[in-house]
Amino acid sequence: MDKSITNVDPDGSSPRAAYLGGLGIAIGGAVLFSTKAIVAKLLYRYDLDAVTVLAFRMIFSLPVFAAVAVWKMRGAAPLSKADRWRLIGLGLVGYYLSSFLDFLGLQYITVGLERLILFLTPTFVLLISATLLKQHISGKQWLALLTSYCGIVFVFLHDLGNGGANVALGATLVTGSAAAYAVYLLLSGEMVKRLGALRLVSYAMCVSSVACIAQFFILRPASALVQPVQVYGLSLVNGILCTVMPVFMTMAAVERIGAGAASQAGMIGPVSTLFLGALLLGEPVTSWQLAGTALVIAGIYLLSKSKK
Repeated sequence: MDKSITNVDPDGSSPRAAYLGGLGIAIGGAVLFSTKAIVAKLLYRYDLDAVTVLAFRMIFSLPVFAAVAVWKMRGAAPLSKADRWRLIGLGLVGYYLSSFLDFLGLQYITVGLERLILFLTPTFVLLISATLLKQHISGKQWLALLTSYCGIVFVFLHDLGNGGANVALGATLVTGSAAAYAVYLLLSGEMVKRLGALRLVSYAMCVSSVACIAQFFILRPASALVQPVQVYGLSLVNGILCTVMPVFMTMAAVERIGAGAASQAGMIGPVSTLFLGALLLGEPVTSWQLAGTALVIAGIYLLSKSKK
């Protein structure tokens, strides 16, 4: 047996226990983040629109991210003017635009299809890198892409038969969300190294929150803030449990088990969304959806294993 597994750390925990703990945190974060779509669907039952649902989400999450941003700001070197503009751009593209398109699309498609499309973000990163940065795509990566997109086609065609043009519109909007987040990932790489992930995310989320809340007051009357108590409760869950906690849990998991293992643990997200959608929303789980989900997860797994 590997001695690194059996050794005990000074705090009394073994490396295996620490790894399993980190893996559990990563899985929990992935499930909570995926539950965002379920909560949004429940909020839409109160005749809310994407603008209002997104604003309520950010109203509850902004105080936490602002507190973290202030904490990380203390003792840190001040941002340059260029970095401030970059952060504004990253916040608007990576979290505001991506979230807005996602919530718009959720009005028209099932949570299962939405989560599968968002799960394709790594493939968009690869395709954008190949197109703009002239990065070579290997045969294994092409196989991963083909497998993933075949899975999406399976689920899309199944849902298209039930929802018609609305499914096509919703899928297009969520695809735009995934592409926007892919752009954020590509553009944020250099800043993450300089500022640190926690500082960058807290700043960018503050920018996104302000944009979402400002959008609400521009497009909707202030009286729209008066909602049934259930809306406030679901929005609190959406803002804290489905937004703030997954961000910090994912970072904690990456610190403990590494980005690769944390990313692979995140593959539970689409599966959990599919079954939670059936349990809480009454959305059917069909063989087509299961086959499509399996293909998408297999494709992303192959992509994560392929050489850069």
